[in-house]
Amino acid sequence: MIRQQSLLRFCRARDLLREVKGMQPSIAEVARETATSRYHFIRQFQALFGETPHQYRIRARLEEAKRLLALSNGTVTEICLAVGFTSIGSFSDLFARRFGEAPSAYRRRVGSTTGNAVNHNMTPANWCTTLMCDAWVVESQFSRSGRDQEVPDSSAFNEKVGGQ
Repeated sequence: MIRQQSLLRFCRARDLLREVKGMQPSIAEVARETATSRYHFIRQFQALFGETPHQYRIRARLEEAKRLLALSNGTVTEICLAVGFTSIGSFSDLFARRFGEAPSAYRRRVGSTTGNAVNHNMTPANWCTTLMCDAWVVESQFSRSGRDQEVPDSSAFNEKVGGQ
């Protein structure tokens, strides 16, 4: 059983791992913040949060990249580097495996090649709906109960929430 003090340390460590700006501490450095060895930290982190520190860090980077692809006008390569990846190939592969499409295809779909949400016939209202649907689809794809369910498109999501 983990004590409250240890839990707080692990939550702070999780916040450090999520940071994508500036210097990103190594797993060993983050483990020191929890006053545990690197290996004990990895085991405890996975038991507490359901994924290893490395998996968590990668997921956080990919989520930030997705946000930047939708909201900024940086190139895919610039975004790849900004979130801490050093290889565009690895980034694109991980992004596609996680979200079901290449970063450039995602950007075209949400209509943000210039950082403007109204590109490609997207209005602010359906742009937000598209992003919400993406989050809902990803969550249902990775949830235990949602693995065998058909993945809906944006129009199915709109119908469920009473949208357009």
